[in-house]
Amino acid sequence: MDLKPYTVHSQPADLHSLPTAQPLVEARDVSIRYGGTMVLEHVDLAVRSGEVVTLIGPNGSGKTTLIRLLGGLVTPDSGSVRRRDGLRIGYVPQKAKIRTSLPLSVARFLALGGKTDRAAVEAALAEVGAEGLRKASIHGLSGGEFQRVALARALLRRPDLLLLDEPAQGVDLIGQAQLYQLIDRLRRERGLGVVLSSHDLHLVMAATDRVVCLNGHVCCVGTPASVASDPAFRRLFGDAAAALAVYRHDPTHDHAHDHAHDHAHDHECGHDHAPDRHDRPHG
Repeated sequence: MDLKPYTVHSQPADLHSLPTAQPLVEARDVSIRYGGTMVLEHVDLAVRSGEVVTLIGPNGSGKTTLIRLLGGLVTPDSGSVRRRDGLRIGYVPQKAKIRTSLPLSVARFLALGGKTDRAAVEAALAEVGAEGLRKASIHGLSGGEFQRVALARALLRRPDLLLLDEPAQGVDLIGQAQLYQLIDRLRRERGLGVVLSSHDLHLVMAATDRVVCLNGHVCCVGTPASVASDPAFRRLFGDAAAALAVYRHDPTHDHAHDHAHDHAHDHECGHDHAPDRHDRPHG
């Protein structure tokens, strides 16, 4: 089934031009240990309305754990997480495995776990360009279709903040481009803050305002252009980083973080952390 394409704008949402605005969520000096493994160590991250923040790093680098931490699904062993009063969060985990023995239409999937009427379901599907999928089986969707449906489900919560864990996983190249375009449109129309994780170093760099390079700790953070030229980023991604053609936002725009900050003084960003069961892809 054909899904509607969208056009990426080259400049972040106006709300993002207010770097002093109160963060939607802010992690301060957080560390998390699972068993004997330090998964996140002394991590700081603040997310504001209207910006897209992308977490990149190898498997086991702490991306999933950090997203779950921001959403309140895990608690830090040290440090703190502050959320704006009344903050509504829409969370899309890595693609869930749904039992194929359970007949489930898209409409019923969207209605699971909450009081949702048909009009709300149809509106959410229309907003993500998937209105024709309401009666389709959830098991028969392509990767891109499923991610749009999962996004529609998150939007039913009328979120201020979207947390998307590997949203492009299992989606073909064209579908990935359309998905990132959709995320860009949603943050503009709704003024959402968005945090997403990715292994991709090309498409995702063209669809984000700020990049956080993780390897258990923050190696570097900044705009896509600044991070791509940062030594810590190059150590972590090697040849892939050197070959990266970076998309640049409007250079006249003043970002809250307009250059990369290298956090690799006491850590080696080129060494992978051992993956643990809490930070592996889920499907």
